[in-house]
Amino acid sequence: MQRRGALLGMPGGRKMAAGDLGELLVPHMPAIRVPRSGDRVYKSECAFSFDSPNSEGGLYICMNTFLAFGREHVERHFRKTGQSVYMHLKRHVREKVRGASGGALPKRRNSKLFLDLDTDDDLNSDDLEYEDEAKLVIFPDHYEIALPNIEELPALVTIACDAVLSSKSPYRKQDPDTWENELPVSKYANNLTQLDNGVRIPPSGWKCARCDLRENLWLNLTDGSVLCGKWFFDSSGGNGHALEHYRDTGYPLAVKLGTITPDGADVYSFQEEEPVLDPHLAKHLAHFGIDMLHMHGTENGLQDNEIKPRVSEWEVIQESGTKLKPMYGPGYTGLKNLGNSCYLSSVMQAIFSIPEFQRAYVGNLPRIFDYSPLDPTQDFNTQMTKLGHGLLSGQYSKPPVKSELIEQVMKEEHKPQHNGISPRMFKAFVSKSHPEFSSNRQQDAQEFFLHLVNLVERNRIGSENPSDVFRFLVEERIQCCQTRKVRYTERVDYLMQLPVAMEAATNKDELIAYELTRREAEVNRRPLPELVRAKIPFSACLQAFSEPENVDDFWSSALQAKSAGVKTSRFASFPEYLVVQIKKFTFGLDWVPKKFDVSIDMPDLLDINHLRARGLQPGEEELPDISPPIVIPDDSKGTISSSDIDESSVMQLAEMGFPLEACRKAVYFTGNMGAEVAFNWIIVHMEEPDFAEPLTMPGYGGAASAGASVFGAAGLDNQPPEEIISIITSMGFQRNQAIQALRATNHSLERALDWIFSHPEFEEDSDFVIEMENNANANIISEAKPEGPRVKDGPGTYELFAFISHMGTSTMSGHYICHIKKEGRWVIYNDHKVCASERPPKDLGYMYFYRRIPS
Repeated sequence: MQRRGALLGMPGGRKMAAGDLGELLVPHMPAIRVPRSGDRVYKSECAFSFDSPNSEGGLYICMNTFLAFGREHVERHFRKTGQSVYMHLKRHVREKVRGASGGALPKRRNSKLFLDLDTDDDLNSDDLEYEDEAKLVIFPDHYEIALPNIEELPALVTIACDAVLSSKSPYRKQDPDTWENELPVSKYANNLTQLDNGVRIPPSGWKCARCDLRENLWLNLTDGSVLCGKWFFDSSGGNGHALEHYRDTGYPLAVKLGTITPDGADVYSFQEEEPVLDPHLAKHLAHFGIDMLHMHGTENGLQDNEIKPRVSEWEVIQESGTKLKPMYGPGYTGLKNLGNSCYLSSVMQAIFSIPEFQRAYVGNLPRIFDYSPLDPTQDFNTQMTKLGHGLLSGQYSKPPVKSELIEQVMKEEHKPQHNGISPRMFKAFVSKSHPEFSSNRQQDAQEFFLHLVNLVERNRIGSENPSDVFRFLVEERIQCCQTRKVRYTERVDYLMQLPVAMEAATNKDELIAYELTRREAEVNRRPLPELVRAKIPFSACLQAFSEPENVDDFWSSALQAKSAGVKTSRFASFPEYLVVQIKKFTFGLDWVPKKFDVSIDMPDLLDINHLRARGLQPGEEELPDISPPIVIPDDSKGTISSSDIDESSVMQLAEMGFPLEACRKAVYFTGNMGAEVAFNWIIVHMEEPDFAEPLTMPGYGGAASAGASVFGAAGLDNQPPEEIISIITSMGFQRNQAIQALRATNHSLERALDWIFSHPEFEEDSDFVIEMENNANANIISEAKPEGPRVKDGPGTYELFAFISHMGTSTMSGHYICHIKKEGRWVIYNDHKVCASERPPKDLGYMYFYRRIPS
């Protein structure tokens, strides 16, 4: 039962004197902090849920960590940390008082609002009025001290409360108006030297001039060199060749390929060591044949769902003109648009419609929340669980109830209906330090899907990894054009990319007539004809996927030189869930991004069994290979310890520009057979998400954990590295305590120490010990029978259950929505709006999600 202090008095109604307040706070003063510069103060959202000051129970902000918690979770934080003093924030929403004529009273400045919150409240509404309430709450007795209370509170407490109340949003720095405009103009832009060397940059097919990387590429604005950028912590990026080129030449400015729009591009100054503005960027790009002013970016300065570049496509995909019935309850919660965040919302709706992800996160909610680090806003598994629970619980998707409406009218209080949740905290974490997703620009949903898979792999919990449902093996067959010999290799993939077979359009005559009419209308300034969309049979796209592909720079070990070859790809295993991407986006010869406006008759039932890999066939002769068969990291026998790695081979590879940790893994997984063999391993694996992650050495029985070698992930079922255990035990902690902390935090030393300090009541968990013993036995068994690749192979027959559609001219603009089949009917997820679908546009999708049909 709550007991109120300060102006409201102590239990029994006795008025408290000023000194009583001071005495009440004295034991807690050392834990009360004033926010410093750089501290993130969360006032709008709970770290574990989507509760806010608008919620019925309000929000509690810890006066030491400045993390926020809803009423359901604040007790957990108190028990875990011992922090006792919280600021409770509550925003009341009421109907405005009506005048004699029945209208609202004239507007006046609302002095009852003092919270700077990231909410969707319409503070200028003619019908509603808002009142903010703040108070200090002392746990565990729930003493309450109303704020402001300047005269009776100690000075330090008053200063701390004022600083919390006036603090800005921790996400405010991500808004484009507050960070993009702060970029300085480069001092080299006005007089930049550009070499007249005849270099012209094509609109696609870029590759680093010093390695084979094809992403994170930068164009030097002096000589036109295309080189890779630096390596980022999340395994994206490159080998730093753009920086090396600057050091060799002194050419200062470079622009990132793929970011160029009429509004600008990402420009970096190596000399000034920071992102900069180039006011003459259009002229500098034109020197290399790039017409920046005709690139299609965000049109008219509008964002996301304000853009309607193709009216017909927009209307069809959103099912405009049809009265759609809103859906409420568990699994029917929308995600509010943060400004170009629809790519994230669509992918996450599809992801959390998959049972394996529901079980891995929401099914483990108590354990994940209890074992979260001291700052749960910076923990991937906590934020995934929070988002999943928000989407699936139905807590934030409740229909209006007539009885509640009547009660609200009687009490003159308005309780806003929960209509969607804001993924602001989730987006801030998963996009952290990523050059693209951390911006407020529109992004490619397919790229975000792979980024999310990477994060799931690196932060796996328990013995099951939910992203394994997408994982499959691709068999690649390359035939040398000179010797006619073949080579078979395998690689891991997570989605199937289907090319658009435009030549197979079934309405070619109609398309030709439309194009002629369109051009004539443009010349004569007449209205454009009604859009005609190309109709492509799905079978043609599937055939294009399986057709041979020319390989110009294939390394033929038989010839000891580069050679031309022909490559074909087949499925060495079929995933449990198949993700199909339609490759709709490309660039024209004029550098203008294009999107194929196509309708593809995607099937509800898909059979790809005929694409099953067959391996070496009778009569085929294998190319002699200087390397052993490709070693899937999951198959590693762990016969080499970290001290046995041939460091000379590692350094040879590192001198070629490859990341050091990738070189160590290459030498390790090829059995110390030399730099040439390890080089082949690097070429095969360099596009994998955690290519440059540190090598994870084996635990029990010398068997490497599944996936740990590639993705740097250590599950709760794996024995932590002995060197990390030794560090913790050297601090005076028990060995079992160190092991349990490391297992609960993915083998992170820093997070493990946080876990230990937040679990002072540690007792050896018998279930934990049994689980360790079972894992040890399992690893002993795995020595006798090595575990295969981490895939869920089965029949190649699938049924469609979700698809993501894109509207717009390129991935840099437009809008994404998602359709999901639930309880036998299709549902449309358009940001925060969730409705029953009447005409799901399955032929206009961009990404399709299929689930395997059990045999």
